Amino acid sequence: MMHWRVGTVAAVEQSWGRAVQYAVDLDSPDQAPGPRVRALGYADLVGVLGAGDRVLLTTSALERGLGTGGLAFVVAAPDRLPPDPPAGPGHIVKARYTPQQQIVLAVDEQESPHHGALSSGPAADGDLAGLPVLVADVHSALAPILVGVRSLAPRARVVHLYTDGGALPAAFSMTLARLAELGWLTATGTVGQAFGGDFEAVMLHSGLLAAKYVFGADLVVVVQGPGNVGTGTPYGFTGLAAGEALNAVHVLGGRGFGALRISAADARERHHGISHHSRTAYGRVVLGEASLIVPHLPGEFGALVAQQAGDLAAGARGQVTLISEPVDGLLEALGACPIPLSSMGRGLDADEEYFLAQAAAGRAVARTLGPADTR
Repeated sequence: MMHWRVGTVAAVEQSWGRAVQYAVDLDSPDQAPGPRVRALGYADLVGVLGAGDRVLLTTSALERGLGTGGLAFVVAAPDRLPPDPPAGPGHIVKARYTPQQQIVLAVDEQESPHHGALSSGPAADGDLAGLPVLVADVHSALAPILVGVRSLAPRARVVHLYTDGGALPAAFSMTLARLAELGWLTATGTVGQAFGGDFEAVMLHSGLLAAKYVFGADLVVVVQGPGNVGTGTPYGFTGLAAGEALNAVHVLGGRGFGALRISAADARERHHGISHHSRTAYGRVVLGEASLIVPHLPGEFGALVAQQAGDLAAGARGQVTLISEPVDGLLEALGACPIPLSSMGRGLDADEEYFLAQAAAGRAVARTLGPADTR
């Protein structure tokens, strides 16, 4: 159900990439000053607004106090609509049949200059030719994974595929905006219903093939957008798609690797050590071949993680193997990361095991690329 509100922009609070956060004063029935809310506007959808602009908002998640989607969102500034986009190619519709559906040029559609490369040769055969693909289940894994990759292969061509389990607009991600500034990614592709990346793809499978045959990726990292949804049930969480992503990699002849979601700080038993999200996605959903990166952590907690990983592999439905990766030097590398690190509201100091696990996964997969001085 939608909660609709009308208000006036009071100020621009912050921006990143093409996303802008505003302070908006809501109208009140008695014309007295109403409450002030944080509202997010995507410049590509609603234009760039300023103080005094009247805006139409949706506030449903904000009204419910939800973490996922818990902002007001600018639907339109009726008195200052952005101009129509220039005519151009592209007919793929994303966020389909919603009021803000997007018409994009997908890398794999007929009007794309890359259609030929993806409709013939090895791409048409669905052959990734052993391309390494690292999958993680929450968006906060992306930056620490890249820290690990860059510790061995700073010149590797890394393509990120942003899947649609979380925020559909890639512009929502502060991490992606900062990564673009740093030049740590060759490209980000938005797949499925997600939109706004450097390139669009209709499906994860075609996004993987484009990463190799259009963008020349040495390594692909597949992670959903911000806003992972979970219900506390074994299969009711969007990170489950990590298992399906590894199935896609297997079908296409890539080398699939999984980053484990690990925490020593999460008070919930189902997330202590290796999260049930990883145990279910990799142990119950993966049906082909995949390798899981197990960080070699010290002490009793490290022993717990090793035991859980062994149990996961032993009971997996697919052909799951384990790769142990030391964490030496990774804490220092994470501490020097120019991108703020945060997962579930916890930073590096509060949950270093989580970030070490992601960085270890990145470094382990980077080892498959050869010596750093050749990248």
